[in-house]
Amino acid sequence: MQNYRRLPLSAIAAALVVSTGLIASPWDISKDTPVNIKDPIVKRQAELGGDRTPANPVPGSYGMQADGSFVHPKATPESHDAFPFEGQLDYWDPNSYIKNMKVEAYYPITVEPFHTWQNIVDFNGRRYLYQYVRRDLKIFDITDPKSVELLLTRGHTWGANGPDGEEQNPYAENDMMGAASIQWSKKLGKYVMVQAFEIRRFGLLRDKYRQPDKVEAIRNANHLKGFKVYEMNGPLPKDWKLIAERTTDILHADAPVGQQQGSGVRDIPAYFGDDIMYVSAAPDKRWGLTEYPNDLYSAGYQAWDMSDPTNPRFLDMLGLPGQIVGDPEHEAVFKADPRAGNRTSWMGSRMPLFIPKPASQGGKYGYGAMGGLGFVVVDISDPSNMQVVSNLKFPANIAGTEGDFVDVSQVEETGLVYFSGYPLNEDCYEPYKDIHIIDVSDPANPKVKGVMPRPKPPADASFTDFCQRRGSFGPKRTGAYHQPGSHKAGILPFNFYNAGLQVFDVSNPDKPQIAAYFVPPFKEDQVASYAMGNLSHSVYVEYDRNLFWLFTNHGFYALSSPLLGEPSFAPPKQAWPPRP
Repeated sequence: MQNYRRLPLSAIAAALVVSTGLIASPWDISKDTPVNIKDPIVKRQAELGGDRTPANPVPGSYGMQADGSFVHPKATPESHDAFPFEGQLDYWDPNSYIKNMKVEAYYPITVEPFHTWQNIVDFNGRRYLYQYVRRDLKIFDITDPKSVELLLTRGHTWGANGPDGEEQNPYAENDMMGAASIQWSKKLGKYVMVQAFEIRRFGLLRDKYRQPDKVEAIRNANHLKGFKVYEMNGPLPKDWKLIAERTTDILHADAPVGQQQGSGVRDIPAYFGDDIMYVSAAPDKRWGLTEYPNDLYSAGYQAWDMSDPTNPRFLDMLGLPGQIVGDPEHEAVFKADPRAGNRTSWMGSRMPLFIPKPASQGGKYGYGAMGGLGFVVVDISDPSNMQVVSNLKFPANIAGTEGDFVDVSQVEETGLVYFSGYPLNEDCYEPYKDIHIIDVSDPANPKVKGVMPRPKPPADASFTDFCQRRGSFGPKRTGAYHQPGSHKAGILPFNFYNAGLQVFDVSNPDKPQIAAYFVPPFKEDQVASYAMGNLSHSVYVEYDRNLFWLFTNHGFYALSSPLLGEPSFAPPKQAWPPRP
């Protein structure tokens, strides 16, 4: 087996240069590189917090215990290095583990091993799956889940040697496939796709405190910071027509590409068809009070009127105190935060508001995850005047993302939402990221009822804690914003990185339990050495056909479970997204 210490960062950078088309590596620095801050926003943020980067924890202060459990470090710096510990496996576990699930199909096709987005849409009785990240896109016909057909490749295909050398069907320079939401537009009588266009970070910037040239490159990036709207006349890009383009720089709405200041739309838009769209965005560079070293922005939430998809109209911008450079109140709140100066914490939103019911259907509340700024309940009854109803703070939990996701699938029946961050360091070299159970039945006074159980390996595994299995371990999300069909009451399927798909039964909210799981194998013969640790990164659920799709660094799996119900392998009975 390969030695545990992964390839040096220079090797990772070489692959990223190929996959992103970058010229210079952002990884040619270390924490020993002198601080060199020239950007005025980053400089002010650094002045407010100072430098209180967490020290590496003392050996023996964390690790395996006599009872087979693992104690996490109390705090660590953000790191891309390996941190093996005594008791950890010295090989990548080739075994898989399964309970109350069945592997229906496996496809060894990798769009990218680190992270991808997914969407599903139906045309003429056929079901299509989009898997993509920026310039890499694959479109599959999944009408028969047991006989999936690859229809189109754009960009690279990844394998054991990293990305292949030449892009297929390349996008134009500075274009890509942004994280998308697809809905039916009654006004147009067609599907509409909204794609998020965000600043590029990963593969470009590692440390904003030491790389002023990379910061400057992001500030002047020659690509849209906002979103694009497409009319979909068929499943393939040749069938799509660009009908609108907007920057989220709301104070500089006429700024041309290259002069837009903000973050653009982060991750997937929350779009409901002929309704209001919510996005995560920082509208200009002043929204910069965040410690995370490769991010320049602390994003809030925007609402947009999409009743006419050809003419999106900005409605409102919402944030929290502690996000804006140059505002005395914001700076005071930021400086008082225990995270200030740690040069590790993600501050602000990564995802849009999570909304169980749009305002047009009688919904009143949205729920947000604001990283180190905590959990928020937002009144969306008037999307042109969003109001923060409550803001629940949590103790600092660094490294890693402290608040990224809110599952709202159970809130209408139970009054409960599930709030979580996710790990960023590998080898469990950071505090564990709990999934918090929050009672929002009183929106003005949300209360933490507890946390979800931590996944445990089966008795026949060669390890007693998933931290020993190497790579990343912790929760990510329960799927995309829109997934075919309706959610399953009492079921939460979380992707858990090296622990694969963990399906929680929350039918008794006071006693949640893990009722099913599929933990995929590591496959060294199919994955580049530097990408091995990111085993599974996403789950997408077809609730209308009772199928899980689990996306890993070596391909993707179709899975079924009695918890969902009997799977269907026939074409879907009703089109998705639904057509009113």
